[in-house]
Amino acid sequence: MSTQHPDNANVPFFATGPAVGDDAEVHEAYYAFNRLGCDEQMWDHEGKEVDSFVVSKLLSQYGSFFKKKRLGRDVFLTLRVPNPDRERGMAKVLLEVLESIPRSFDYAKHFYHHDIAPVFEIILPMTTSAAELNRVWHYYREFVTGKADRPVIAGDVTLREWIGDFAPREIRMIPLIEDKKSMLRAHEIVEEYIRDKPLEHQRVFLARSDPAMTYGSTSAVLLLKIALHRLHLLEKKVGIPIYPILGLGSAPFRGNFKPTHFKSRLKGYPSVQTFTVQSAFKFDYPEELVRSAIRDLKNATRRDPIPVQDEEALLAVIEKISGTYARQVRALAPLINKVSQYVPSRRKRRLHVGLFGYARSVSGIHLPRAISFCAALYSVGVPPELLGLADLSRQELAFIIRHYPNFMQDMLDALQFLDTESFGMLSAGIRSDLKRTLKLIKEHVEPNPIHQALVRAIRKCLGREDTEVISGLITQAARERKFLG
Repeated sequence: MSTQHPDNANVPFFATGPAVGDDAEVHEAYYAFNRLGCDEQMWDHEGKEVDSFVVSKLLSQYGSFFKKKRLGRDVFLTLRVPNPDRERGMAKVLLEVLESIPRSFDYAKHFYHHDIAPVFEIILPMTTSAAELNRVWHYYREFVTGKADRPVIAGDVTLREWIGDFAPREIRMIPLIEDKKSMLRAHEIVEEYIRDKPLEHQRVFLARSDPAMTYGSTSAVLLLKIALHRLHLLEKKVGIPIYPILGLGSAPFRGNFKPTHFKSRLKGYPSVQTFTVQSAFKFDYPEELVRSAIRDLKNATRRDPIPVQDEEALLAVIEKISGTYARQVRALAPLINKVSQYVPSRRKRRLHVGLFGYARSVSGIHLPRAISFCAALYSVGVPPELLGLADLSRQELAFIIRHYPNFMQDMLDALQFLDTESFGMLSAGIRSDLKRTLKLIKEHVEPNPIHQALVRAIRKCLGREDTEVISGLITQAARERKFLG
């Protein structure tokens, strides 16, 4: 699944400026299908401006391709919408998106000369209950397609007779689960939602970036292991396939999913059906390498998840890491916020309050979104993967690695961007924590010399507040990493 997550260091060739938006995103969807070989494009209405006429533009501008690869049958456009229970300021955008689905159906019917639904799946972010999914599902049935047989005026023609039919009759809901409590209940949420619906399968989207930012990267991985194990048990119980989608980014903190590392991710998450191909994956590597990786991903076979040996012990480790991580982030927040203002934007976005926004309203911590959060720390030589681990014992680390076999690879990939000279700008407590973490990992990695020189230049420039220079250095460092954040 190609997505619009703005973690790319390089600006794609088809963009008209540093921040992709408008018609460039329409071309991006075509590029992902045609050149890269992706099966699916997430069309993101959450937190950003987006073209609601994407179906008509794709079919009219790239008609020869979509005659061969039918939209809704061979390649797929999946809409992510705001969650009205979490994003009140954007709640009515959901209704606009739902109303656009029958209109897109009409475009496709005219283009293909037969009934074909180019859009029929909705991703609901920050899902915490089956009720949230059911509200959207029933609203579409009752108030979008269900109004077709109602007259506009009593005794007059029906809306169907006046306007035409409304199709598809139903949509499929995909919960995007992002917080710890809901992730541990993902199997219960899905089971309750599917109970009264004759479904052939059910997809469920598990986040990686926001849990990492909220609880620490290692905690996020361990939460995923438990959630995927429980969803596998649910699949056996209900007798229909449960297809997990996993939202991995290219930064090790956000998943370490890149064209050079995808095989280790398949081994780490063998039960996942769909992986997100985010912007750094697509635009920070040679196209042929990206195409080859996507081709191999599509040919991979889904298998049973890595078994969880002791959930209670794993949950205890998650709590320990999360507590240490929260303490460290509170101390680092001023530095993160200072540096993040210089991180370049790669998508045209609205103001968005993500998952951590709700946590920080309690603790008083104000932080940027996950990509800028990561970019800020990498840009001063402090890889965020090291956070949360300082209080672990060697026995606990060994227990983690049994469930998270890619742990050492992720740490080693992050350590090449560590600059120990950055410790001088940190508090004594954070310095001590990082030294204990490095001693625990017991691995020495030679720093990337180009990246090291760039982050040292960034730190020197921070006092001068020269936006253009600092932002340019941050971009250069990101290109060296092959991801922004």
